Amino acid sequence: MKFIVDAQLPSGIAWILNNRGFDAVHTDDLPDKERTTDQQIREISVTQNRIVVTKDADFLDSYYIKGIPKRLLLISTGNIRNKELYQLFANNLGQVIQMFETCNCVEMDNTDLIGHE
Repeated sequence: MKFIVDAQLPSGIAWILNNRGFDAVHTDDLPDKERTTDQQIREISVTQNRIVVTKDADFLDSYYIKGIPKRLLLISTGNIRNKELYQLFANNLGQVIQMFETCNCVEMDNTDLIGHE
């Protein structure tokens, strides 16, 4: 699986994914870095078949309205410390990957994983 991590999330999320054997890029790895637009992220996700990892609910709206991105991991934890986010992400990654076998949109909050159709 391939991922693109939005600027609203720390680059450590991409690091975790890469260390687990996935292909992940963070917007900091792109030419426009944190100024990479949502539209550019959507285009990259489609052309490179990447799952968008974001906190930005605008991506959820475009997922439902336009079907873009095709796959989305929405992090809806609110403001938590990066250390807590990394731990939550790492602890739930296996289940998130399993959910993507049947869902195209997965939401992770502080306590639950929710698959959206």
